[in-house]
Amino acid sequence: MSEVKFSKEHEWITLEGDVATIGITKHATEMLGDIVFAELPEKGSTVEKDGTAGVVESTKAASDVYTPVSGEVVDTNQSIVDDPAKINEDPEGGAWFFKLKIKDSSELDTLMNKDEYDKFAKETSN
Repeated sequence: MSEVKFSKEHEWITLEGDVATIGITKHATEMLGDIVFAELPEKGSTVEKDGTAGVVESTKAASDVYTPVSGEVVDTNQSIVDDPAKINEDPEGGAWFFKLKIKDSSELDTLMNKDEYDKFAKETSN
């Protein structure tokens, strides 16, 4: 598996070839609490870096899901729509949200590695 990168909006992204898999971080699920609803982008739709690509709702709040890179949505994870609790159970694994065919791989350069993200998450949650 490729290196995991993170956004300041608490999304993670991995890359295989020119296809990126995107989801929300464990830190995000801990802030949100029990997730009860997920909405994903349409397959075939185009999303722009830092644009809204979905929604999650928890018992505490609703939150937009952003895309850390631009591209075309090539797959979505219907299992988390059917059972949103999966997002809390495995946020950085099986509960991915969508896959994109990346338009510009240089956009990945603006994202954080795991250590940078952990430091950022710790600083912003205080």
